[in-house]
Amino acid sequence: MGPGPINADPRVLRAMSAQLVGQYDPAMTAYMTETMGLYRDVFKTANEQTLLIDGTSRAGIEAALVSMIEPGDRVLVPIFGRFGHLLREIAERCGAEVHVREVEWGTVFTPEQIEQAIIETKPKLLAVVHGDTSTTVAQPLDELGAICRAHGVLFYTDVTASLAGNTFETDAWGLDAVTAGLQKCLGGPSGSAPATFSAKAVELINSRKSIEAGIRSEGDPVVSPFGSATPIRSNYFDLSMIFDYWGAKRLNHHTEATSMLYGARECARLLVDEGIDAAVERHRMHGGAMREGLRGLGLRVFGDERYLMNNVTAVYIPEGVVGDAVRGELLDDFGIEIGTSFGPLHGKVWRIGTMGYNARKDTVLTTLSAFEQVLRRAGAPVTAGGGVGAAYDFYTDAHAASAAAAPEFAEADAV
Repeated sequence: MGPGPINADPRVLRAMSAQLVGQYDPAMTAYMTETMGLYRDVFKTANEQTLLIDGTSRAGIEAALVSMIEPGDRVLVPIFGRFGHLLREIAERCGAEVHVREVEWGTVFTPEQIEQAIIETKPKLLAVVHGDTSTTVAQPLDELGAICRAHGVLFYTDVTASLAGNTFETDAWGLDAVTAGLQKCLGGPSGSAPATFSAKAVELINSRKSIEAGIRSEGDPVVSPFGSATPIRSNYFDLSMIFDYWGAKRLNHHTEATSMLYGARECARLLVDEGIDAAVERHRMHGGAMREGLRGLGLRVFGDERYLMNNVTAVYIPEGVVGDAVRGELLDDFGIEIGTSFGPLHGKVWRIGTMGYNARKDTVLTTLSAFEQVLRRAGAPVTAGGGVGAAYDFYTDAHAASAAAAPEFAEADAV
């Protein structure tokens, strides 16, 4: 029950146990095509180039940035938590001239602040995290696409921590590049990075296309390091070739991580079957119950209440309580894992996740019950039954509100 990775859905693990097939077997290429379509639904996009990048979520970030950034490009990174620093780090390694703006952890930027930073720095690319689990807040993105279009800026975001648990709309919000990971609200293991790219981003990436020797056909592009465009600095993360691998050309760029593709496909299939909006509502419901339960135990929630993510909550560690000792006891005695945080929040907060397969009523109530006992043993003043009681109250109120809004579904929802 930490900030991720979480327990994978058993159906995903079962899918991953299927036998391997050749990467150009018709069944395999059909799985690839099907997976692209499923993730278009997950990302809420019509982008043709919607695919998987082999590797953890950081592989997706690196593939996007190394394929779009040329040395000397200006990149703007608004930082409100640990993973904004990661975007800065990767962009700098790509040779970018990186400009940053920072706000206090637990807060986010206003659209006006970001637009002003764009006017001041004139970047080629805006790179911003959507939900940052280190602070448990989500940066609103819905107004940033229009701002980027008005100033001719490409718009990239990492949605590893937020996708499928919080509202996210690639096309409606004007995103050019989006990358994610499976290990949080998508309910899978880390190791595959779903990603999607707009036509504008694809045009930029393909302007740097250089097919490697050995798989190059006559007429394939070769970008000279001394030409007007520089070749993409990574071979493995070269999206121009990966696009051709997933496309009709089936360029033999790498060997697909077959078992991870099975898992990623199943993650998306389950989400699409549930309904993306329904999955977001499930995370809002159980994440909200967890948050109210933690308050019911007497714990103080960290972060700006207006921007808290549905799927992870940070609470201050009570004075006099050793945070790591509590985490250790929860793990040893109850088999429940929670997290601490990084940087200025390390040792000051616990982070409790309610996401993916673990966004369920039983996990919420079990965690709150166990947490109460461990906190009491640690000497923290807790209200007996306060956590579970507050969560039950939240569920009751939420069900009543749902029934009032859609009475025809109330009986089925209760069942």
